[in-house]
Amino acid sequence: MRKVKLVNGLLLVIALFPLSILAQNIVSTQDGKVKGYENKDVRIFKGIPFAQPPIGDLRWKAPQPAESWTGVKDCFEFGPSPIQNTPQPFFSWTEEFIAKPEPLSEDCLYLNVWTPAKSKNEKLPVFVWIYGGGFSSGSANCDIYDGQDMAEQGVVFVSFNYRVGVFGFMAHPELSEESGYNASGNYGLMDQLQALKWVKNNIEAFGGDPNNVTIAGQSAGSFSVNAQIASPLANGFFHKAIAQSGGILSGRLMQNLEDAEQQGETFMQLAGAQNLAELRDMSADSILKLGNQPTAGRFGVVSDGYFLPDDIAAHFESGQQNQVPILTGWVTGDGNFLTPPNVTQESFNQLGRDRFANRFDAFQTLFKVNNNEEAQKEQEKLALLDFAGVPAHKLAQFNSKKTWIYEFQHVPTDKPDFPNYGAFHTSEVPFALHTLDQWKRPWKPEERVFEDQMSSYWVNFAKSGNPNGKGLPNWKPYDVEDGEILLLEVESIKMETKYSDEIKFLSQK
Repeated sequence: MRKVKLVNGLLLVIALFPLSILAQNIVSTQDGKVKGYENKDVRIFKGIPFAQPPIGDLRWKAPQPAESWTGVKDCFEFGPSPIQNTPQPFFSWTEEFIAKPEPLSEDCLYLNVWTPAKSKNEKLPVFVWIYGGGFSSGSANCDIYDGQDMAEQGVVFVSFNYRVGVFGFMAHPELSEESGYNASGNYGLMDQLQALKWVKNNIEAFGGDPNNVTIAGQSAGSFSVNAQIASPLANGFFHKAIAQSGGILSGRLMQNLEDAEQQGETFMQLAGAQNLAELRDMSADSILKLGNQPTAGRFGVVSDGYFLPDDIAAHFESGQQNQVPILTGWVTGDGNFLTPPNVTQESFNQLGRDRFANRFDAFQTLFKVNNNEEAQKEQEKLALLDFAGVPAHKLAQFNSKKTWIYEFQHVPTDKPDFPNYGAFHTSEVPFALHTLDQWKRPWKPEERVFEDQMSSYWVNFAKSGNPNGKGLPNWKPYDVEDGEILLLEVESIKMETKYSDEIKFLSQK
């Protein structure tokens, strides 16, 4: 709609429609008004603070609610990524998979919203993405995490940053004492929960339904989804969960509180600090450099008895976790990056003897090798199942709701002058999030169809708790009796029993 006026002999065209769009792109949150922008009927808001900056006295503390502001906050760009080593491409992970190298900051607790809703009355399903990075790196600003296409399919897409490395997961006796809950560590997981609390309190203003929230993540993001499922503190803040490649029921990246606190004491000694106050006075860059030293160890999830139960396995076995519909699975290459090169038949069999002493004969039957080449492949399979296969099946086994399990098998089309890494860890994410346009490869038409199919499963699940929909091959919920999972490949999407005997063997205590 336009209005034409004559001013000083000139025609002045006033575009009224863009003014209405401008009004739509200003949203009132509980903390203040935010202004976004529009791209192809999707409204985008980047860099919304969901907690106070975790700096100074708030370093190594649970996130605090964001402070309110007056006026309208421009939210056109991503907030800073969590402080970490300078991100750069490596191995199979090209720039599309990597956080932007700057800015990096302790002041990193910002989230982003893509919404197709034109009003707050639409109550669209909400899809919340949690990035991977081994709990030591990562950011919501990676190209393959763009929410545009998912929003175009009818969900409100949310991504956020959380603290990583020593800043996100260091425990220490003094931290436990001052916490008020006799535990420490897991600040990155608490950041995630704080973002979910923000979603519950604010997402309706963006047209989302706070009572229909799906959390999803890959690798460390999948471990994070597992942790939120396990945490009694997260009860009620999400209603469905997608866990891609990995989970805390594997025991990886996990410590008990006592060991984590001891690691924190070692770190304080390494820093030459006498107390927490001195450690908090140190610059973030100094802390980061210290955290890179081998003697500092690796910081990860803590079974702290507060955010997470002391005994994760018993917690799930007794059904005390948050019971929600789950979609989970892995990529065939998930074991490759965890397996050393040059595995031999002798070294693999010795691994089996050491680990499965009294069950070595059964191990040899299930992981049979006749030469070094077979040994390499079987150790990759064992790593895959340990890291992702067994945790996914345990999630299903102990879940009172329905669980859908997949294996992503597709090898992405080759990138010119770049090694072929097969169906590598993280390669399924652009297909699931419909972001192939963000990944610079000469995609084939059939891969575009496959992207549509896979992302439709994810969106359908977010909408209804069931991934199935019109035109998609049927995906049955997991049944322990037949052990069928969905095999995702361009040529064929089908149900098949796979790894069933190996999973049962590895799940035995």
